Amino acid sequence: MSATWRREVLVAGAGLHPFGRFPGLSTEAMVELAVQRALDDAGFGFDAVQAVYYSHVHYQGMSPGEHMLAQFGLTGIPYVNVENACSSGTTAIWLAHWAIAMGQFDCALVVGAERVPPGPVTVLHEADPKRFVGDDHMMATYALRMRQYMLEFGAPVEAIAQVAVKAHRHAIENPWAQRKQPLTLDEVLNSRMIADPLTLYQCCPTSEGAAATLLVAADTSVGRRVAKPRVRLRGSALRTERFHGAGADNPDALALAAAEAYEQAGLGPEDIDLAQVHDAATIGEILRIEALGLVPKGEGWVATREGRTQIGGALPVNTDGGLLAMGHPFGASGIRMLHETVTQLRGTAGARQVSGACTGLVQCSGAGGVCSVIIASR
Repeated sequence: MSATWRREVLVAGAGLHPFGRFPGLSTEAMVELAVQRALDDAGFGFDAVQAVYYSHVHYQGMSPGEHMLAQFGLTGIPYVNVENACSSGTTAIWLAHWAIAMGQFDCALVVGAERVPPGPVTVLHEADPKRFVGDDHMMATYALRMRQYMLEFGAPVEAIAQVAVKAHRHAIENPWAQRKQPLTLDEVLNSRMIADPLTLYQCCPTSEGAAATLLVAADTSVGRRVAKPRVRLRGSALRTERFHGAGADNPDALALAAAEAYEQAGLGPEDIDLAQVHDAATIGEILRIEALGLVPKGEGWVATREGRTQIGGALPVNTDGGLLAMGHPFGASGIRMLHETVTQLRGTAGARQVSGACTGLVQCSGAGGVCSVIIASR
């Protein structure tokens, strides 16, 4: 869409329920806390919301958004329930962003929540023969990509595992994270093998949690009430692969989405100050920062080993700990990434603050060749 006439969209508020395991807490309670925190952050009530986009992956009953937010009052506004694999949350943001940018709504609430069962994640339908030959284990797919990358670029396993060390170091100062304990490289490498060469701490944990954000049009009464520093959505793109190769990194879709988001924002990779990317496994972060043009192809492991992707480095990545330390409640993860980006751009991230951060990028991939890229600036 041309930038010459679309309306400017602001992030008015963002809220999280911590990620982890909460056996004594209902999903509704997690949603309530995340939404209320987003509303409090924005400084207005649910009555200002004109549309709700609710993201999830695992079955939560029909029309889960209406059910989960009934406690705020069903006011007759439209609800859209969104499922798009691990990109569900960013897909919901994409839908809300463009609905506001095109003038359909002035204020929209995006919410995501999930209770992911423990154990390996299955993504194919039950009759797919790939399930019977072990080709439905996402970490096995990541492990194959990691082997290929190591062979092609001479990357040692220690350099790739360093992604997990960095993630846990970032999460120490993050109250929302599931894994807040620091890890040494030896601890990462010697943790239980999941899919060789990926060990336990090189894989994100399955999780429970909720996240919410409020988007508003800047040129409206509610938009003018947003406190400074304002965070603008400069671009949001959602694409799928032009061919399906069952690759966990979805390089084709990522390239398409990144090019579109950069064009919308009028920016390039060199303008990005920090990034939150889909690091379901350590190799995922490396593949995606390369595909986004943030580091040259084949140098992601070098940038990691040299500390360029940690807070204080040239391009901090996954400053809240990413999926590796935050955990991965599917429907909430993409919204959590925007929450961290907004926190950083406002300058309120505390001990994990990236100095001088003005522009951040969010990238999320999903099964089926889905990829979304969002760019925000203050």
